Amino acid sequence: MFLEKRLEMVVACFGSAAAGAVFLPLNPVLKPEQVAHTMRDRGARVLVTSPQRWTGLTEALGDCVSLHTVVLTDAATPATAHGAARGVVDWSAWHDAPGSAGHRVFDTDIAAILYTRGTTGCLKGVVLSHRNMVAGAKSVASYLRSIADVTLIAALPLSFDAGFSQLTTAFHVVARVVLLNYLLPRDVLTTMARERGTGITAVPPLYIQLASLEWPNAVREHLRYFANTGGRMARETLTKLHACAPKALPFLMYGLTEAFRWTCLPPEKGGSAAGLNRQGDSERCDSGAARGRH
Repeated sequence: MFLEKRLEMVVACFGSAAAGAVFLPLNPVLKPEQVAHTMRDRGARVLVTSPQRWTGLTEALGDCVSLHTVVLTDAATPATAHGAARGVVDWSAWHDAPGSAGHRVFDTDIAAILYTRGTTGCLKGVVLSHRNMVAGAKSVASYLRSIADVTLIAALPLSFDAGFSQLTTAFHVVARVVLLNYLLPRDVLTTMARERGTGITAVPPLYIQLASLEWPNAVREHLRYFANTGGRMARETLTKLHACAPKALPFLMYGLTEAFRWTCLPPEKGGSAAGLNRQGDSERCDSGAARGRH
């Protein structure tokens, strides 16, 4: 799946898993050569993308011999489909095709492959089973507490394990997810205010930018928690975020792509506003986040 965050992306991922196929969400900012490399590496047979993205991919995917079907989210124009060596179909036709029994799925079967740089600097595919995905959703839902009636703001890419877990966690507890494609940090706050977002997960660079902005009253009123992943949250940034949203609980998370967010520093152990007022808890907050970084 090579798309920005949109409904078709979600349907394609979960539909693939239900059918017994393996889905691979690609980062929408990848260049055509990177997309082609990943697809060759995995022997991808079906590509779900938009006509605009497909136009830029046709030349790079010329030697992806395993690819036999391209599903376009919008109607393909003659220029878009021209010269395609494989079948090009519209999303509507693909979606409305007669259903079939599909493949029998076991919990240990592969559900997804997520590509990550990790700490080595080279892209590698991490294989996740259906059990992996469900266990990760249950883990995050258990420590975020009472999120069944929340609105999660999905700001991270769905190709990122923490980004995709916004979907799995929300679906596990029947919560609402707002798919957000943003250009500026201000867009995140605007969306949070408009949608009355109650939870958001992001990475330190975004939080640093958000902490420097004026937060709308609607965000301060409705936000219940903010979770950090992908690196150490500096105490200075955490303090500023507390000032922006005093009612929100911070969860400093750590995990591997293979295991999702399997551990976190609870708010009462140093991440809460009260904890930040005590030097001992503040030190534990920093040391806990530093351990997460390693």
